[in-house]
Amino acid sequence: MFDFKNKIAVVTGGARGIGKCIREEFEKAGATVLVIDLLPNDYFVGDLAEKAVLEAFAAKIIAEYGRVDYLIHNAAPLSRGIENGSYEDFENALRVGVTAPFYLTKLLAPYFGKDAAIVNISSSRDRMSQPQTESYTAAKGGISALTHALAVSLAGKARVNSVSPGWIDNAYTVYDGADAVQQPVGRVGNPPDIANTVLFLCSDMAGFITGENICVDGGMTRQMIYHGDCGWRLET
Repeated sequence: MFDFKNKIAVVTGGARGIGKCIREEFEKAGATVLVIDLLPNDYFVGDLAEKAVLEAFAAKIIAEYGRVDYLIHNAAPLSRGIENGSYEDFENALRVGVTAPFYLTKLLAPYFGKDAAIVNISSSRDRMSQPQTESYTAAKGGISALTHALAVSLAGKARVNSVSPGWIDNAYTVYDGADAVQQPVGRVGNPPDIANTVLFLCSDMAGFITGENICVDGGMTRQMIYHGDCGWRLET
């Protein structure tokens, strides 16, 4: 479906989970994929929370390739809550989840190729929450807002969109019962559900889409669930 031959894609947090799947799907479509992650990978190991690391990563890309066609901000911020999270935890989450995407985009923007695209990975938590997830939720809300701001500022240079995954199981577990039924599509998501959306947003098929957020959650955020619905029971 997708042809990204001779294209350069940058994926943050690309060594595992959704990021790894995004990388693999880009490679299947012919792209060269450059990853940064704290985990071992074949391009760049480093902490996105550090300004010097972002600068070194960008410098390596520019020196070796001189161009970026697709920039995927996927690295996951720390999740800590109001009870157990420190000032440093919250600050780190925002640095990884919002500041790093902003600054890496700024560093690479002069080198965007023709028809460049940026895709930010947000979360359905940008609109709903579980208890004790303040740092992660704030970062994901921030990157959703950053998306439309960058789309306006980078008009003519790059399209900018975001994807908000719902429940995505990186182990490809097959769920049944209430876990599946609570989602209108009848199943829990897996990484290709997100990767395919990312590749679509980078492709010519999405050439008239910018500044948008697409929630890929099987309809979970659209279905109201009360006591007794979809196999769920309220216990007190």
